[in-house]
Amino acid sequence: MADRLGPTEMSTPDKQQVALDSKARSMLQESIEVKRRVMEDHSGTLVEMAVLIAQSIEQGGKVMACGNGGSAADAQHLAAELLVRLRPDVNRQGLPAITLAMDSSSMTATGNDYSFDAHYERMTRALGKPGDVLVGITTSGKSANVIRALRAAREVGIVSIGLLGGDGGDALAECDLALVVPSTVTGRIQESHMAVIHVLMELAEDILLESGYLSTV
Repeated sequence: MADRLGPTEMSTPDKQQVALDSKARSMLQESIEVKRRVMEDHSGTLVEMAVLIAQSIEQGGKVMACGNGGSAADAQHLAAELLVRLRPDVNRQGLPAITLAMDSSSMTATGNDYSFDAHYERMTRALGKPGDVLVGITTSGKSANVIRALRAAREVGIVSIGLLGGDGGDALAECDLALVVPSTVTGRIQESHMAVIHVLMELAEDILLESGYLSTV
């Protein structure tokens, strides 16, 4: 009896494999298209955001970031790019940044004693000061805890920057500057947010290097 062919040895393409390959290509193409629209519509916004971040750091401020789920991970990623470094060929000092999803004790204490919706607002008021920058990340623009943090930031003189999606939701009105990714698909929005974060951090770093605030080792 002939040996049974393995998945990679099929003489004709498997229908499911063809369908999945088509979907993968479609998703990647959609991601490319969304990023292209972000580039065309928001490159100037990214420059404005980078300038505000650089100015804040030069004047003794810091960057705070918050989000939920994948956006919380994006907030941590953003802070790490500043605290450590972004480009391996640019070895410079660390820059002040913090993610507001700091630890499980603070978060669960807020949720238990007040509400989860209050956590980022409370952290913003406790840790922020006028001249700082808060980056609120929400794919829907409807995350209550991020919205409350952005609102609190503006009340105490902290620059509020939003990385949003969809129509921007209620978060849009609470931002001094916002970039709304033109998609309602969470995956495509998060992919664009990560690309935007890398661009934003590199632009801010370039500004600080050019001004002489940063130096390379």
